Amino acid sequence: MPYRKVLIIRLSALGDVAMTIPVIYSVCKAYPETTFVMLTQKVASQLFIHAPENLQVMVADVKGRHKGFKGLYRLAQEMRRLSIDAVADLHDVLRSKFLRFFFRLWGIRVEVIDKGRKEKQRLIAHKEKMLRPLCSSFERYGAVFGSLGFEVTYDFDSLYDKDGGDESLYAAVTRPKSRGEYWIGIAPFAKHEGKIYPLDRMEKVVAALSAEPDVKVFLFGSGEREREMFALWRDRYRHVVSLGDKRHGFAVELSLISHLDVMVSMDSANMHLASLVSVPVISVWGATHPYCGFLGWRQSGDNVVQLPMECRPCSIFGNKPCRRKDYACMDIAPEVIIDRVKKFRNFNKREIG
Repeated sequence: MPYRKVLIIRLSALGDVAMTIPVIYSVCKAYPETTFVMLTQKVASQLFIHAPENLQVMVADVKGRHKGFKGLYRLAQEMRRLSIDAVADLHDVLRSKFLRFFFRLWGIRVEVIDKGRKEKQRLIAHKEKMLRPLCSSFERYGAVFGSLGFEVTYDFDSLYDKDGGDESLYAAVTRPKSRGEYWIGIAPFAKHEGKIYPLDRMEKVVAALSAEPDVKVFLFGSGEREREMFALWRDRYRHVVSLGDKRHGFAVELSLISHLDVMVSMDSANMHLASLVSVPVISVWGATHPYCGFLGWRQSGDNVVQLPMECRPCSIFGNKPCRRKDYACMDIAPEVIIDRVKKFRNFNKREIG
């Protein structure tokens, strides 16, 4: 047993925190005598459903009592009082660097993620681009634990057992799935424009899939823009359910997602939420690229929808403006996504048969 109590730091973003879960749960399972303390922000802390007994989740209030240098020092002291004897920094940003400084000052072992920033810059370079797959975030997270002496064996399958989440949790959203019914999730939004498929085209995807026999389409997303768009689509097409009306919480949404047959998502947090409950994702990529290492846990590259363009990827996170100013990387015909979902459904029918 390398250490008695290990602090894990990953404060944001939601998708990246979700990607820590398969690694952290695997390490916890392999080392039951070690207590692991996950430090993250409040919204992300709700992702750790059915956590191993030796995992504690702590909340950093970076906009309140833990704000600024004094707040981070207070946070470090609070963590120190938990008798932490090693730190795994899975974030490597200014806040976590401050925390690392204090822990090292106190003689506590610290290991930090190698984000491969130089490799990623070559991947998105305008000239002399090196287009090759980089290490996934899962591998990078695992390497931090390896540096602390933990042997990482990835055996995470899902937050739930084979029957999925509790159906009663989403009873206010929809009735339980009927026999022979096919549930499709669609999450058309992302944080940055370079990762959002044109909404007029996504509406065609929703229209076509919701018209399929025995299909129910669920729209995932939050915020004013999502709520308004989803309401329009729900009213225009049959068998469409919107989850944008209010914030249902991760317990409800993850339970519902676990009963989907497939999710259609951008390179966004919803891809990772579906991955955490072992749901296959047909992911649509624009400015970003799976080679950056952010494809969902155990998701197949065969389910990636993207265009081969010399300028792709132009951004690691999709937050850079398009050099062409037209986001041609998202010039994907709706029929491509529709056909991919239909073929996926037919393939699985044959597998079951």
